[in-house]
Amino acid sequence: MKAVLLDADTLGDDIDLAPIREVVSELRVFGTTSPAQLAEHAGDADLLLTNKVQLGEAIMAGRKGLLVMATGTNNVDLAAAKAKGIPVLNVNNYGTASVAQHTLMLLLTLAAKLPLYQQELTAGAWQQSPFFCLMGNKTLELAGKTLVLVGSGTLGSEVARLAEAFGMTVKFAARPGNAEDTRPSLDNLLSDADALSFHCPLTEQTRHLLNAERLAAIKPGCLVVNCARGGVIDELAALDALKAGRLGGLAVDVLPVEPPREGHPLLDALAEPLNLIVTPHSAWISPEARQNIVNITANNIRSLL
Repeated sequence: MKAVLLDADTLGDDIDLAPIREVVSELRVFGTTSPAQLAEHAGDADLLLTNKVQLGEAIMAGRKGLLVMATGTNNVDLAAAKAKGIPVLNVNNYGTASVAQHTLMLLLTLAAKLPLYQQELTAGAWQQSPFFCLMGNKTLELAGKTLVLVGSGTLGSEVARLAEAFGMTVKFAARPGNAEDTRPSLDNLLSDADALSFHCPLTEQTRHLLNAERLAAIKPGCLVVNCARGGVIDELAALDALKAGRLGGLAVDVLPVEPPREGHPLLDALAEPLNLIVTPHSAWISPEARQNIVNITANNIRSLL
């Protein structure tokens, strides 16, 4: 089997591709692949390996498998692949520890009002304090508080475990769009939520799951974290709720368009005195998680062989 990796740069320059090289006869590696370069880079490879490069029907002729080096497969025309009988394999649960750690970091940072205190320190407020500390921004002790999670898979369950270690009570919301899920709906849990975190895919059922209507019903002061996908929350409505004091804090690791070359209101708002954090889709990027992607992809290739 000949294989080509189309966008190795998205995985970093510190990963070891040896596990993949061991299971194919040839591996060609390209740092990036533009749409105009796709046909040339793909060549006569039996297997196409991609993280984010779009694979449409035109590039599928003669392929033996499409390996997505990520969980989401929205960059592959799945209907065309199915019609042609081409397997599409992705990677799951590769970054559980990394993303769960990042989620708790965001939650703890919001609870400590760190963005606000960092701005005050930069402005010299501590030096001018009449006593030994600054305490103008009310912090939140997580012990005894309620965390509502949307998404109860491997990742959501690990976030729950870590949150419980801080003394939090964890409640899982019913899966959106699943009428057979007997757990409480998100709407029924909003008034209980001291913190709300999303760990679900972006679907028609989850798009803008946290919208203006739900933000109006949410427990005042709730901390909101989104490490799932941009668009799972209505980012503009959430920003309005934060500015209005309805939310106690907002942290996102994802935006609807990535990279946000045209900017985004959340990025603009970072200069304002808000308990707001934006990280650049970096929850998954620990070296261990990225190496797991390679290892799982190698196993996926073995399953094809």
